[in-house]
Amino acid sequence: MKSVLIKNGIIINEGISFTGDILIEGDFIKQVAKNIENSDAEVLDATGLYVIPGAIDDQVHFREPGLTHKANIATESRAAVAGGITSFVEMPNTKPQTTTVKKLEEKFEIAKNTSFANYSFMFGGTNDNLEEIMKMDPKSVAGLKLFLGSSTGNMLVDDPEVIELIFSNTKMVISVHCEDEQTIRKNTAKYVETYGEDIPMEIHPIIRSHESCYLSSSQAIALAKKTGARLHVFHLSTAKEMTLFRNDIPLKDKKITAEVCVHHLWFSSEDYKEKGTLIKWNPAVKNKEDRAALWEALLDGRIDVIATDHAPHTIEEKKNVYTKAPSGGPLVQHAVVALFEKVKEGLISKEKVVEKFCHNPAILFEVEKRGYLREGYFADIVLIDPKDSWTVAKDNIHYKCEWSPFEGYTFSSKIKHTFINGHHAYNDGILSEFRNAKRLTFNR
Repeated sequence: MKSVLIKNGIIINEGISFTGDILIEGDFIKQVAKNIENSDAEVLDATGLYVIPGAIDDQVHFREPGLTHKANIATESRAAVAGGITSFVEMPNTKPQTTTVKKLEEKFEIAKNTSFANYSFMFGGTNDNLEEIMKMDPKSVAGLKLFLGSSTGNMLVDDPEVIELIFSNTKMVISVHCEDEQTIRKNTAKYVETYGEDIPMEIHPIIRSHESCYLSSSQAIALAKKTGARLHVFHLSTAKEMTLFRNDIPLKDKKITAEVCVHHLWFSSEDYKEKGTLIKWNPAVKNKEDRAALWEALLDGRIDVIATDHAPHTIEEKKNVYTKAPSGGPLVQHAVVALFEKVKEGLISKEKVVEKFCHNPAILFEVEKRGYLREGYFADIVLIDPKDSWTVAKDNIHYKCEWSPFEGYTFSSKIKHTFINGHHAYNDGILSEFRNAKRLTFNR
């Protein structure tokens, strides 16, 4: 069994930072201590480097099957590994959609054969697949995803009776995309009448408005309280929605939890003028005041986890006029370093980044033996150089779509090494061709 000894790193874990060592044996962390001696181990000098648990991204779209001209599990999982994300949960709006047990297992088989990062999937709820939902084993799948706004594909769940039946009949975490479809359709019709197909991008957060977000998320939360469902609200984007969440109980005891995405923490409506449709997401990036409120809620515990909602499209697709340009963008390679840029700015501590992007997804989804640097846990470990600046450019982007909303930006820190279940999967710019990824399991 191969051993690796990470020496003299700045270990960031469970709210503290200290200089120390980590011994990896096989797939697992054997020891974490201030000083470890092992003459048989391969030594990796981590002096000056941050050592963190691999990030767990609870919301990605890797486009396989059916949309592989944009991305696939192999390409995007490699980009994730290069970005310090070691585990991902992929969404059901592929072609075909993941709304039957058979289609879910087919996706697991694809990931087993192609993924470079640890993987699980959401099962998709529809207006007519409650019977399939009831077949799910909560120990073997990340959770259930409902689109309560039809922003992606045609998976809109809009029958109130069906929604209540789903909420009442599953013990899985129900993750929801909340935007009110009627409000969005009304707003879209208004601005198409004014501008035609080429609506200015600055109108996007007006069409997919604060009201559409709050109306949908508040209704979902009210239903969760009524039924006792375990609800997780994806990619929050407005200040008003922050009033819906609590920070007075531990995450493990919460029945209603919240997520924010990197792009809603980074961009604001002022960036549409420069970035245009490249930062067209659903929900829309809102104004600076909303962004500030998201940061406040993230730091005080109302928002529990950070994710990417990585959703690549080709650059040709994104450069269409407003009504034809799809929403979504690639983020898994740049999310961790973007957050550490905010550490440098003093907006968030490095310990809090690890809590929200590594520890808390593991708690929220009850992921087994991941999300922490603990003895006996899987050795998903990321080493970051906080003083190695680099500029995002075409020649260092790993996404299949070959573009990034961060192109031209110079980050102050760089991912230097990524370990996946003890395997040195990313080594100072070089991605290993060997795959050591595993299907995520859950303590439920």
